Amino acid sequence: MRSKRSFLGIVGVLAWTLMAVVSTGSAQAATASGSGVSGDVRIAPPAPARRRDGGRARAEAGGPPPTGSLSPTETPAAHFIHRADGELFDCAPGNLCVEVWDPTVSKWKIFFLYHCNRYWLSDWHGNGYYLNKQTGGVTSYFYGQGGDVRRAFTPPQVGTQDWTPVWSIRNC
Repeated sequence: MRSKRSFLGIVGVLAWTLMAVVSTGSAQAATASGSGVSGDVRIAPPAPARRRDGGRARAEAGGPPPTGSLSPTETPAAHFIHRADGELFDCAPGNLCVEVWDPTVSKWKIFFLYHCNRYWLSDWHGNGYYLNKQTGGVTSYFYGQGGDVRRAFTPPQVGTQDWTPVWSIRNC
């Protein structure tokens, strides 16, 4: 009877351990809070070192701090969220997600470009990131001031980008 209880105890411990391992997945496999869509969960990168002052240096120099806004040539506007360093966010399939540092709130401002459009950038400075999770093999473009193509790419694509010379984005 004692060996039967020991055997059942070992089986119970093994089953519990296996369930704990299976239910504890990678943080990258979780859905970001509030998104409701399981796509490519990303972690917001560390803040740019020179921009951690929240834009105070630029404001003290007489100019307003950049806010990183984006305006489409036609409706609808792009959805965006703010995420702090190390915070999770979800770039769902069908989106071109672009990240720019917003020193006014000391967080990353992440735009989800879903609708096929050309989006004009306003006050995007320094390095940021992009993640292309669009479907159908569409080509996305980053354009300079004179309309020159700075970058063209198809999904899946992820990378860093200096936003200063980029004046617009077409996600299709």
